[in-house]
Amino acid sequence: MNTRIRLRLMAATVLVCALPSLPTLAQSAPKPKVALVMKSLANEFFLTMENGAKAHQKAHAAQYDLIANGIKDEQDTSNQIKIVEQMIVSKVNGMVIAPADSKALVPVIKKAIDAGIIVVNIDNKLDDDALKEKGIVVPFVSPDNRKGAKLVGDYLARQLKSGDKVAIIEGVSTTINAQQRTLGFQDAMKTVGANVVSVQSGQWELDPGNKVAAAMLNAHPDIKALLADNDNMALGAVAAVKAAGKSGKVLVVGYDNINAIKPMLKDGRVLATADQFASQQAVFGIDTVLKAIADKKSQNSLGGTVETKVELVTKDRK
Repeated sequence: MNTRIRLRLMAATVLVCALPSLPTLAQSAPKPKVALVMKSLANEFFLTMENGAKAHQKAHAAQYDLIANGIKDEQDTSNQIKIVEQMIVSKVNGMVIAPADSKALVPVIKKAIDAGIIVVNIDNKLDDDALKEKGIVVPFVSPDNRKGAKLVGDYLARQLKSGDKVAIIEGVSTTINAQQRTLGFQDAMKTVGANVVSVQSGQWELDPGNKVAAAMLNAHPDIKALLADNDNMALGAVAAVKAAGKSGKVLVVGYDNINAIKPMLKDGRVLATADQFASQQAVFGIDTVLKAIADKKSQNSLGGTVETKVELVTKDRK
């Protein structure tokens, strides 16, 4: 055997020996796909949430991919269910969801979990009884809505006296965050002895909030304050107060600290709101999903509540 042939055989042997190690180098684990399913993107709060999530993904592009979806309005529950079904078909690894309805989304979330998707709940808590009925647990990452509303209500209470009439413009009444915020407002009003003469749903939206506020002002001309479960409805309440010729006479408070409310805080049209840090809320949920995936945890090993911060915002306290 001449030297050239011997060298070729040696090179081939080295190559064959090296081959088993090549797949290990090439087969790095694929990045997890995380879906963010929000409520109405017509609400500035959820646009801020989406932008915060996208900024986080961009800063951690090597760690995960993000698919962000929202619905047309706060009551578009059927379309949100379809979005979750689409995410199941897309085989996402994790899902962070702000459900439009605390009960109606539970069956499709069960389907997602059965498909092996890690699910984390943000913003509006899923109903405990509905989850129990389906035999699933879903961690809830959110501020304490009742506590946040009480912060706002307590600040308003400094401007009220016992017996003053107030009204609450509630979000979608089947959602737990609306129920909790209403309870927080009621807690604060009870402390000062104010009389809550009406609680009506403004569906989280500006126009319905405006109509409800106008009806409240008409039914109770001596009302002293309107407490809105979110800032969208507070915007509607401000417009109703102006239309009724009661600017400066009826106090308005909200919840969310969206950009549109800030000029109204400055000039006094809105007395106070609560900041629950929309840009970070989805991020907290995404981090929970990614940690569960990295640690190879099952859905049923998660559960519980992760409480995030909420702060009072006023003209002087930003």
